[in-house]
Amino acid sequence: MGWAQCVSTEQDKAGVQAACMDYIQAFYKADTTIAYRSVHPKLQKRGFSFSQANQTYSQQLEMPFPALISLAKRWNKDGKQANANSVQTVQILDICDKTASAKVTAVWGIDYIHLVKEDGKWWVMNVLWQSLPNQKK
Repeated sequence: MGWAQCVSTEQDKAGVQAACMDYIQAFYKADTTIAYRSVHPKLQKRGFSFSQANQTYSQQLEMPFPALISLAKRWNKDGKQANANSVQTVQILDICDKTASAKVTAVWGIDYIHLVKEDGKWWVMNVLWQSLPNQKK
């Protein structure tokens, strides 16, 4: 028995791309209005940060939606973490009619994102991330 292939529209691709870019831009611009329009309030974000001082990864860090909003407000408020030239790439991995997955690369690392489509709109629902491998020195 074979599995059916998901088929996506150009509108779905644009929606997934936009939601993922909004996710990055909410942090880069320290603008929570961007997060509110594309990050689902039931977000679960988990990841691992590499410590240069200890040369080890952190224990699993968790960030629900309210914590994401709090961090987005202050993370790049002074513009020293990211700017217009900072890496911000989205690679769409798969899109079905209700779910999608993408890989996002930003200054803080690599994020694997799961998205859901509700009422015709794509939302970032789950994020699994780690510091960029080249940040491990």
